Amino acid sequence: MTDLFVHLQSLKQGDWFKLICGASFQHLPAVRSLTLAYTLAGADCIDVAADPAVIAAAQSGLQAAKSLAKDAQKRGFDYKGNLPFLMVSLNDGEDPHFRKAEFNPHECPTDCPRPCERICPAQAIVFDSIKEDFSGVVSEKCYGCGRCIPVCPYGIIYTASYVTTPGAIAPLVMSTGVDAVEIHTKVGRLAEFERLWQAISPWADKLKLLAISCPDGEGMIDYLRALYDRIAPLKGALIWQTDGRPMSGDIGDGTTIAAVKLGQKVLAAKLPGYVQLAGGTNKYTVAKLKAMGLLKRAGKQGSRGAGEKREFSAPLPLCPSASIAGVAYGSYARLLLSPILEQLENKEVSNTNMKATVRLEEDEVLLWQAVELAHSLVSQIKSQQER
Repeated sequence: MTDLFVHLQSLKQGDWFKLICGASFQHLPAVRSLTLAYTLAGADCIDVAADPAVIAAAQSGLQAAKSLAKDAQKRGFDYKGNLPFLMVSLNDGEDPHFRKAEFNPHECPTDCPRPCERICPAQAIVFDSIKEDFSGVVSEKCYGCGRCIPVCPYGIIYTASYVTTPGAIAPLVMSTGVDAVEIHTKVGRLAEFERLWQAISPWADKLKLLAISCPDGEGMIDYLRALYDRIAPLKGALIWQTDGRPMSGDIGDGTTIAAVKLGQKVLAAKLPGYVQLAGGTNKYTVAKLKAMGLLKRAGKQGSRGAGEKREFSAPLPLCPSASIAGVAYGSYARLLLSPILEQLENKEVSNTNMKATVRLEEDEVLLWQAVELAHSLVSQIKSQQER
């Protein structure tokens, strides 16, 4: 069972960590393994696609992690068995996170150097793959980054987008036991946001957390204030996710700058709720935040003595924080574990004659390698409270 206090306290003390599996990422084995590894590494929230099969895969990973809590502690990981929040992402309109690349491989010239295959961070583009028995885009692996589109020499790659159908998706998602919802929106879509929120609102009181993700744009702060007017009052916590440079954290150190700048902008607006970075976040993000004084200092705020009673009656802060409450990692967090996931997938292929699926916890060496890698990222923000 999720310990409500632990993860909301992470928001208060400024060391919240969220894993983004991808709003359109539907590769079930990877979602399960990522959830398992990052849960054992101490993540506060796991964000997945609003797809019942994906949600079930994540929940399976959470339960596997809970059974491994003692083993994790023996190995020096600070996981106590508190399941992170399970979040699903919804959108109120066109959004790059909710799309898939597509192309007809039969239109590809045989002498094409296939730059799309090399540039795809999800290894979702394959040609004559024995493993996939397929050529083209492996839909469940594609998460919509769009990097393949401009590099195609023949311009034949396109994207197919989808928008959440509020009336259909809300009951389906809310009945699966999720803890939190993230709404992806954009400046100027107030009416669309309202329609989605009206569909969610019957279940809103059951949510422990609502996150609103919005890229920068003219009039952004006024738009966020208008959104707050529509959703207030909330029983759960509220996060403003600043989507700096979407799905780019695995590219290099420069991508984190956009996320930090947008975070500063939203902090300056003093909106009720917490501010959490996303979009371009990677191993450089926490160092950048520390250097700029945008993280709370260890032991100064949100700390609790060992004998103090656990109380958290007002998850939504009355006074907006002057500090970043946490960081969400997507493409970089997934890339970090990709060598492990690839080895695991190759094991599955080698066992196809027995129709056996190898789960991460079934390979002890790969499991703890994955957790160690995940912990190397989680600990960057968590360590500020441990010193």
